[in-house]
Amino acid sequence: MNSSEEQKGAGAPGTGGTPAAGDAAAGPQQFQEGDSSVPDNLAPPPSSPSVSVAPASLPAPSPRPAPGKTGGGSNTPPPPSGGGGDGDDDGDGDSYMLRMSFLEHLEELRSRIIRSLLGVAVAFVVSIIFTDKLWEFVTAPARAALTALHYTPTLVQITPMEAFNVIWVKLPILCAVFLSSPWILYQVWAFIAPGLYRRERRWAAPFVICSAGLFISGGLFAYFVAFRFGLTFLLGIGRGNYVTPMVSITEYFDLFVNVTLGVGLVFELPVIIFFLTLLRIVSPSFLINHSRYAILVIFIIAAIVTPTPDVFNLMLFAAPMCLLFYVGIFAGYLLVLNRENRRFPWKKTMTIVIPVLILLGTVLYLAITKFGMKLVPHWPFLIR
Repeated sequence: MNSSEEQKGAGAPGTGGTPAAGDAAAGPQQFQEGDSSVPDNLAPPPSSPSVSVAPASLPAPSPRPAPGKTGGGSNTPPPPSGGGGDGDDDGDGDSYMLRMSFLEHLEELRSRIIRSLLGVAVAFVVSIIFTDKLWEFVTAPARAALTALHYTPTLVQITPMEAFNVIWVKLPILCAVFLSSPWILYQVWAFIAPGLYRRERRWAAPFVICSAGLFISGGLFAYFVAFRFGLTFLLGIGRGNYVTPMVSITEYFDLFVNVTLGVGLVFELPVIIFFLTLLRIVSPSFLINHSRYAILVIFIIAAIVTPTPDVFNLMLFAAPMCLLFYVGIFAGYLLVLNRENRRFPWKKTMTIVIPVLILLGTVLYLAITKFGMKLVPHWPFLIR
């Protein structure tokens, strides 16, 4: 065997010889295992020591930035805070939002409706105990209007079941709706609360108190102001044409319900505006810039709700609604200031409002004590 064959045998794999340099290192030309056609000039001499070639090293990975920091040129945003919930625009840690499936929403809606109905049922039982007093309270505007027009101050029963249906069923239900309105509004808030951020759920108590207060205030405004003037106008239309009014208790009570509930719902306008601002659907600047369209819509709604076609009663409805519209804008403005960590100048405002209230109180006191005027539970509330 010549020297070249010995070199081939020494470089062959599996024979215990030293592997060739071309097999160990990744070169431009590769040879299959056991190939005998390796050139002599690529085979190492027998006496050369074995050389081990280390594999190519990979670049070291860049260190991962700590949570909440963006270091090392990484564009990975920080993880959301607040227990894994979605973050809001403020980026604070109090932004946890509950998540519910569609079936869970339906189950929650069913539960809230049942609880609302139970609250109405309890208020109905309480109201039916005082039915006589309630009916006397409800018919007071009719008796006052008929007396002012020199008619007999009584209502008429046409069908045998009419008095029972109105006095003992419909009237306690209407009273129960007003009495249980805080509980119903709380159930409404509890249903929509899972879709709000945790810090936005703090508005639960103000929402319930303001909503129920405005609803009841709207009913009282309709009872003491709007309904009385509207009823007097309607009953006096045919007075000079030899027409004697005969008002049935059903027709009277239906008109009473439409006016009181309609005005009570209209008085919820500030709460609706505040809620839309809370959800970022509208903004105070947007409402101010488009207030002329809002006032037009308010007058249209007032024309629909008003039981009479005269301008005076229309203004009785439209003026408070316009005032409530701007009250809602002011409440939304306070919310925006709170989001931007700013404060409303209450001190400067109170230095103007308090002297005005003191002046009005002084005028009212002088009108009662010096000029013999007295307060009455209907418009204009101050008569001689």
